[in-house]
Amino acid sequence: MTLLSEKYRLSRSGVDFIDEAQLHGLLESPADAGKVREIIAKSMAKRPLAVEETAALLAATAPEQIEEIFAAARQLKRDVYGNRIVLFAPLYIGNECTNDCHYCAFRRSNREQIRRTLDEEDIRRQVLALEGKGHKRLILVFGEHPDYDARFMAECVRHVYSIHSGRGEIRRVNLNAAPLDHEGYATVKAANIGTYQIFQETYHHETYRKVHPPNTRKGDYLWRLDGVARAMEAECDDVGIGALFGLYDWRFEVLSLVTHALHLQKHYGVGPHTISFPRLRPAQGVHLDETYLVSDDDFKRLVAILRLSAPYTGLICTAREPPQLRREVMAFGVSQIDAGSRVELGGYTEAGDAQVVEREQFELGDIRSLDETMRELLVDGYIPSFCTSCYRLGRTGEQFMEFAIPGFIQNLCTPNALTTLMEYLIDYASPETRAAGERAIEIEIGKLPDGARKQQLLDRLNRIRNGERDLYV
Repeated sequence: MTLLSEKYRLSRSGVDFIDEAQLHGLLESPADAGKVREIIAKSMAKRPLAVEETAALLAATAPEQIEEIFAAARQLKRDVYGNRIVLFAPLYIGNECTNDCHYCAFRRSNREQIRRTLDEEDIRRQVLALEGKGHKRLILVFGEHPDYDARFMAECVRHVYSIHSGRGEIRRVNLNAAPLDHEGYATVKAANIGTYQIFQETYHHETYRKVHPPNTRKGDYLWRLDGVARAMEAECDDVGIGALFGLYDWRFEVLSLVTHALHLQKHYGVGPHTISFPRLRPAQGVHLDETYLVSDDDFKRLVAILRLSAPYTGLICTAREPPQLRREVMAFGVSQIDAGSRVELGGYTEAGDAQVVEREQFELGDIRSLDETMRELLVDGYIPSFCTSCYRLGRTGEQFMEFAIPGFIQNLCTPNALTTLMEYLIDYASPETRAAGERAIEIEIGKLPDGARKQQLLDRLNRIRNGERDLYV
């Protein structure tokens, strides 16, 4: 493992920074319309909000205040991300698990679940199927089990990168896996991973103990809470955090996510690259406690408030949610989605069109194909993007923020989004999606001022039409 920088060695890794009394106290504060407008103005200036300011937005329940929050989130998303939506797909590698999480079909006590770990040939078939649909970005998902150690995960990442078919290739592999120690993070970092993603599930201590039995690996609250901090100390500077909404009060989880992001920003110089906010979904052998289930209206509020609280953090809405709801929240916050997703082991080649409950972690709400999802995005005025240039050129962590905060990232991301879209249209799209995509590209080019940047983009698009691939800024 490389030596840690002085900044990292002086960090406060391992601290329980979730002060429940403080957060609950903030949630009891009354709504203040004037304060809400002041906070929105700060967010529109692209400044991250304090936890107290996020709480003030959560307290705003009058319809006109909620609409102000939605309107501001829509504008902020356009200002920071333009009309791009980044696409990826999950690939489940193994569902062996020593944990017994009450909400998960993969828990060890579920005897009805079919257990499996994909071998190299299994992985090859899954990746070829994904590449054949046009995917360029994957997130590998692992149960928490001794067999799935850092070395095994790194081998899986390298194997995925090595698999090519025609013009198909995976250019970025993220991980959703158990927390590691510093040496483990260094091992997976050496395999050239993108984002290391760890969800705390719930930040509420009592609820965490309730749904994660203490005699399991996941039963250690602080080890998990400190997981992404250790990753950053081991120079995995691109991390994702998240909570599973429906385990506890959604407002508390929002405040905790913002607290976590600010903690990373304070001690490591950069916050999380992404925040995820999946909701509880039905799963095999799982009895859902409905006490804290989040309504669609509250879900839309939490997305908008997270966008205002963390202007430069990517927000991920997964295929747990139904298509129409995903369509709505993309307008005012979400910047990344998965598409054409399957959460069964071997699901991309073996499951057919229907979900196979005894082989999946939870029930999906959106099982449309990648092509169908792409076409809807294009019709709605978005530019689907498979761009991976920042990660491959080292624009991560603090360096990414140096580009992103002044808004320069749009000068890089929009051209790269258009070139990856053109690749997809030529190599994989249905005729209907290709027609919609070519119209969208024409519109975007028409928005650009004449000059060297526009000419450079036109040149790259022509080179792609003539057979070149993977051209990026």
